[in-house]
Amino acid sequence: MSARRVVRALGLCALLALGSSATPLFAQAPAAAALLDLHRAVIVTSPRATPRERKAVQVLVEEVQKRTLVTLPVQTTWPAAGRPIISVGRIGTLPGGGPALATAGLATPGAEGFQIAAGITGQAPHVTVAGADQRGVLFGVGRLLRELRLDRGAIALTPGLRLSTTPQTSLRGHQLGYRPKTNSYDGWTVAMWDQYIRDLAIFGTNAIELIPPRSDDDPDSPHFTLPPMEMMVEMSRIADAYGLDVWIWYPALDKDYGDPATVDLAVKEWADVFRRLPRIDAILVPGGDPGHTEPRHMFALLERQTASLRTFHPNATMWLSPQGFTVDWMNQFYDLMAKHPAWLTGLVFGPQVRDPLTTLREKIDSRYKIRLYPDITHSLRAQYPVPDWDIAHAQTSNREPINPRPLDQTAIYRALDEYAVGFITYSEGCNDDVNKIVWSSLGWDRDAEPLETLRQFSRYFIGDGHTDRFAQGLLALERNWRGPLLTNTGVDATLQQFQAMERAAAPRDLQNWRVQQALYRAYYDAYVRQRLIAERALEADAMAHLAGSRNTGALAAVDKAAAALGRRTATPTSAALRARVGELAEALFQSIHMQLAVKPYGAIAVGRGATLDTIDMPLNDRVWLADRFTEIRAMATEHERLAAIEKILTWTDPGPGGFYDDLGDPMRQPHLVRGPGPTTDPGSFRSAAVGFGYRAGWRLSWMTHAESFYEGKVKMRYDGLDPTARYRVAIVYAGDVYSFTRKLRLDADGTTEVHGWTTKDGHPKRAEFDIPASATADGALTLTWRQEPGAGGAGRGNQIAEVWLMRAPAGTAQ
Repeated sequence: MSARRVVRALGLCALLALGSSATPLFAQAPAAAALLDLHRAVIVTSPRATPRERKAVQVLVEEVQKRTLVTLPVQTTWPAAGRPIISVGRIGTLPGGGPALATAGLATPGAEGFQIAAGITGQAPHVTVAGADQRGVLFGVGRLLRELRLDRGAIALTPGLRLSTTPQTSLRGHQLGYRPKTNSYDGWTVAMWDQYIRDLAIFGTNAIELIPPRSDDDPDSPHFTLPPMEMMVEMSRIADAYGLDVWIWYPALDKDYGDPATVDLAVKEWADVFRRLPRIDAILVPGGDPGHTEPRHMFALLERQTASLRTFHPNATMWLSPQGFTVDWMNQFYDLMAKHPAWLTGLVFGPQVRDPLTTLREKIDSRYKIRLYPDITHSLRAQYPVPDWDIAHAQTSNREPINPRPLDQTAIYRALDEYAVGFITYSEGCNDDVNKIVWSSLGWDRDAEPLETLRQFSRYFIGDGHTDRFAQGLLALERNWRGPLLTNTGVDATLQQFQAMERAAAPRDLQNWRVQQALYRAYYDAYVRQRLIAERALEADAMAHLAGSRNTGALAAVDKAAAALGRRTATPTSAALRARVGELAEALFQSIHMQLAVKPYGAIAVGRGATLDTIDMPLNDRVWLADRFTEIRAMATEHERLAAIEKILTWTDPGPGGFYDDLGDPMRQPHLVRGPGPTTDPGSFRSAAVGFGYRAGWRLSWMTHAESFYEGKVKMRYDGLDPTARYRVAIVYAGDVYSFTRKLRLDADGTTEVHGWTTKDGHPKRAEFDIPASATADGALTLTWRQEPGAGGAGRGNQIAEVWLMRAPAGTAQ
């Protein structure tokens, strides 16, 4: 069996699920002679080490052993001279009488910080990890593991390593929800959770966030390995063993918290969860998404819940996020905050908070901390979608794909971090694994370079020999999603890069789920690009047949066009890519329980990471054209049929002196006023963003749109118009299924109404309106769209797909 095909047999052992910590990937080069050789080292720790310090040492021993098959001995006394040493403990607690510590002269770290120093003491290597506190010891061990060069029988470290470091952010966490509505977590065992929480801690994570048994999910999942309450207890216990904070994301789901009886029942229900968990440090209650409780009732409920919480966990804190609030509820929320509720510790800025973070910070008393709750898991219809994503990616990868976005996540973090005390990210599974590591690294040091973080990720999880190659591969996967896929030849180069690593892999190496994820994305993107090229070529052939309809006749042209669109696009190469994607989907289900299809893997929905179900979505307009062909065939006269064909052929033609914008296509929106953009405005509070919607039978140009949120505006600017001409504007309103009832208004130059409040009806169609002559008399025009103010939820609705600005024939009257 070839290494490439061996993944078919990976389903034998669920314990491989966190194979990231197994033997390093690929054949490794021998350690260079200049490295410190630690394969015979003794770990020396304090006889007064606390249980959590001993846990940190356990992590070091176990993670080294998994990668090298070497078990380092641990003792509380110094070994004989000449034996390599790794000393681990809190500063000042290591046993006396030993060699001089190499940490002398290093700055004293602050809370959770540590020192690491490596050198030669006498004739033997000596590495010291000295933590400022218990967490500092764990995080110091994590940093050491990220620096070590590990291979079978070999443990080495670069000499001269000396650092003292303290995290810049006090809260660095990730939500880990054991619930059905995830793409993998619901299939994890206690051992898998232990390993993953450990992996996060190694990169500086100091908190996890759990989800209670009752949320907006189904109560059960076919993948559950334990009942939700039992697993919640286990995860709290695991985090406590590592000394990590435990948060609970606890939605208030009951219908009416203005009813005292409902509140009493809720207090009792939540108390049962509080009582059973061994550790709780904080509770976050979202104001919406899910839940929909008026702020005055929410505040009264949470005051009761806080008192209840502290009977079981006296130092636990209560946090609230104003998610989903309408403008009226947001104003009520600000009024309540002005009364300085004593039970509340802080606020959380997450998806569907209608005010920018800067506004929230300005309006809230500084006694209340603000925590970030960034969505790192979704790629569209999200708080931070992929900027200017190609429609082919959106159609296939959809909302929850495997999504390493190290550069995007770095920009988001750096745009927001100064206003918050830290973060716990919003995650729906291990699809965002790389993004978690990037956030944890930035939380420690906001200036951390993404490439260096990825190198540490690759060295630790994949293996020293491919530290740079795998890191560069992850960056290449992010570049796969940049710009038009049709012309992005880098997608093919990315696949070749990963195929070269894949060919070098032994069968056991392909059990590493992080490798499998990267391979899946590389093959997936390349397959989609091949399909895109082929399907766009078929559409071009079809349009050529339609263009000849006056010579061949309308019906003959339609038949030829339909036949062209129906031709198979599969080639031996694309078929092989498609098959490999399927193999890797099976591998990922077996290794980490990723559910990449509804059947056979049990994904809860196509949009919840089931990218195998959408890999063959149409990438041209063949579905829309088929409907038009049906209409044409039913027409009574040749004149009607030819006119309908002409409409298809000239769809984007605005006529002489006119302009056309496909506002969802970044390459065809020259008149869109984009605003600051995602680097400084990642939530698009002041920028126009590209969004996506879908219904069967839509044109591709209707499936993408420009959008703004809440009271934000979408603007188009035209210069160089003829001041003596008259103009009309044609518009197609589309959008996602959640915004079809929203009302929009269009103004010219900010003051002149082009059309009043108009409700989108979910059936895109072209509508035309006159532009007042006064608006173009200066040779320029600004069109401004807005939606009815005050909306709650995600604030979406102001979504425009296509715009034609057409010059009216000379002599046309207003």
